[in-house]
Amino acid sequence: MEPTTKSSAINNGLYLGAILSLITVLIYAVNLDLFTEWWLGIILFIVVVAYGVVSAMKSRTILNGFISFKQAFTSYFITIAIGTLVATVIGVAIFTFIDPEAATYLNEQILLVTKQTMERFGMPQEAMQAALEEAATKNNFSLAMQGQAFVFRLAFYAVIGLIVALIVKKTDDKEA
Repeated sequence: MEPTTKSSAINNGLYLGAILSLITVLIYAVNLDLFTEWWLGIILFIVVVAYGVVSAMKSRTILNGFISFKQAFTSYFITIAIGTLVATVIGVAIFTFIDPEAATYLNEQILLVTKQTMERFGMPQEAMQAALEEAATKNNFSLAMQGQAFVFRLAFYAVIGLIVALIVKKTDDKEA
């Protein structure tokens, strides 16, 4: 049975979700402080976008080398949406239900990193204090915040997906 572009994108999304979840679980098990490192976000960003690109390219192959903008974007987006949803569910499970103390610790570490960053940029003390007080009231790992982060990540990745779809699309000029 030949795979369809949607089934291929769904499978790629599940693989992406498994990879992102594995990374989350490994970091949780090995060293929670890695979650506050800037380079981790860059690595995860590259992995997510790369999987979206691979998904769009596989769809183009399935369609015999020709793919519309819409088909390329759809393939990319389905992969990204499923992969990041799976990873978000795992994050919610760990930090909301399994180990809320880890979320409390990470919130404290995030505040420390934020303070250090603001000091490094020479932010005025009063402004820094106000920003830190506001940040201290937020639980970055609450169900609502993780859901909101998922939506914002999805929107950000969708914009990148538009660019990817423009690059990946290939139409048959003979049919036009």
